[in-house]
Amino acid sequence: MTYSIYDLLNSTISTMIPLLIVAVGAMVCERSGVTNIALEGIMIMGAFVGVWVIRAIEPDTNMLALAQSNWDKTLLLFAGMLVGGLVGMLFSWFHAYASISMKADQTISATALNLIAPALAFYIARTVLGGRQIFFKTVFKMNTVGFLADIPVIGDIFFQRVNSGLYVGIVILIVSWIFLYKTKEGLRLRACGENPHAADSLGVNIYKVRYRAVLISGFLAGIGGVLFSVSTAKSFEGTVSGYGFLAIAVLIFGNWKPFRVLFAAFFFGLMMTVGAQHTSIPLIQDLNLPDDFYTMIPYLATLIVLALSSRSSRAPKAAGQVYDQGTR
Repeated sequence: MTYSIYDLLNSTISTMIPLLIVAVGAMVCERSGVTNIALEGIMIMGAFVGVWVIRAIEPDTNMLALAQSNWDKTLLLFAGMLVGGLVGMLFSWFHAYASISMKADQTISATALNLIAPALAFYIARTVLGGRQIFFKTVFKMNTVGFLADIPVIGDIFFQRVNSGLYVGIVILIVSWIFLYKTKEGLRLRACGENPHAADSLGVNIYKVRYRAVLISGFLAGIGGVLFSVSTAKSFEGTVSGYGFLAIAVLIFGNWKPFRVLFAAFFFGLMMTVGAQHTSIPLIQDLNLPDDFYTMIPYLATLIVLALSSRSSRAPKAAGQVYDQGTR
């Protein structure tokens, strides 16, 4: 079977959606003034519990046919994403408490969570389940999405062989743009990330705004972890392959703006797809380059893009700074 441009785009979209959702969460968090590099650990915990829930409630082997309809697959995936998001929110609370209430260094607090998450997931999995992997049977890709799959070009890309996480990602992106630029709460959040003392003088509760932002980023990172697991494998493997850190690169390349983040996520998703599926892409096969080179492509692209875009990137002025109401 030949590998078409539709196959490449479909695989790229499956790869980019977890990146996009996690990067949007990081954007909301950093726009409030809190840097959250704990996304990797939060994704791991969200994926661990979310996939565990999927495994627990999906039909058994004899009833698996029931899970093959689009509706049942969507409900099952949404259940996993909801639980994964709630676990991510709970896990991110520790970062919020340490960095906002206790005024700890945000990088150290987040690093601690990144170190704890895989060890905690492995310990619980081995203690309760007897192994570090959690397998599930359901294939979450929907073959077609009704009559929409018949639309020329668009139908092949967006409504065939996709999971409903794609539409969740699009909704989250649009909602984030509306929230940041069209609501008072979004304006207050951006003010907290640019000049928290000025926002405080106008009656904005900096601590509440930042707490909410960190919890939102944790919720979205948990969802991203579940989508990563169901999109790339048939089990939770105890890792998200650096997607949490790559989401930070997507955020920087996207210059902390929703639709630029979308473009950045697509670019990195494409690089990840090329690196993983180079043996199936005819044009790349003809280059006869070593396999290790293709494995390096996503990370090499990250370094190059960040080096080229670093001068034009402008992070929120107060991002990473501990807010102390008594200082000016």
